Amino acid sequence: MPELGPDHLVFNTTNIVGGGVREIVAAAVAGEYDAISIWPHDVDRARSEGLDLPDIRLLLEDNGLVVSDVDPLLGWSDLVLPEPGESMFDLAPEDAFFEIGEALEARSINVVQGFGAHLDLDRAAVDLARICRRAREHGLLVTFEFLPWSGVPNVTVCLDLLERSGCDNATIMFDSWHWFRGARDLDALQAIPGERIGSTQFNDAPEQPSENLPVEAMEARLSAGEGVIPLVDLVRTLDEIGSRAPIGVEVIHKRHEEMDPAEVGRYTAADMRRVLSEARGHSS
Repeated sequence: MPELGPDHLVFNTTNIVGGGVREIVAAAVAGEYDAISIWPHDVDRARSEGLDLPDIRLLLEDNGLVVSDVDPLLGWSDLVLPEPGESMFDLAPEDAFFEIGEALEARSINVVQGFGAHLDLDRAAVDLARICRRAREHGLLVTFEFLPWSGVPNVTVCLDLLERSGCDNATIMFDSWHWFRGARDLDALQAIPGERIGSTQFNDAPEQPSENLPVEAMEARLSAGEGVIPLVDLVRTLDEIGSRAPIGVEVIHKRHEEMDPAEVGRYTAADMRRVLSEARGHSS
């Protein structure tokens, strides 16, 4: 498991939705990121281009990068499977996440309830515990990403689910956009034990939400400082509770489809570093 902490920046693959592994790495290098996240479909595309997992690992090592999160494990429970035609993603098999995580020496696997507005937390905790036990065998953390339209809509419910699982390697993926479009409760975040924050994803948003939140989430997130999310307060709160999670940057926006990957990497990193500098009173 790579040693990543709150002074390390993670370039999320979703910053370049249409890119491949080479483009993701180029963007991360240009922005002087420390790590990337990766999706199974990134690996599938790389394989179609002649890069298998050992080649991806070598590419990362040659560029001084590691993998933080393998994202997103959607089919972790039969409680959360989509109806036919509901998913905008290919649901990669569970085995693929562990294969990728082990081969690339990733830090964590990110679990998400992507479908449905309700969840039986007790039953879900049993399935999550199974994932956590399997992850432990591979030396991986598990993060759970709350979504405001799901049965795990905020940090409070997310912590409840983790505690029901009884697994100490079950942690929260804290996404500033999901927090802002949901509860917007700093007090709730303040009450979370710092060690329960496993990873973060920072981005920004305008005050008014769009009519379709899932579409906004996948096409129109803003870079740090371009919107009104109190990112400085969020960083300070995470620091105050003792979070040691790395700082992920996830700015999913359609404009990036027309931009050079290196430009995306540079500007998203610069924007996030300005927030970190203001929050911590020093260069980050």
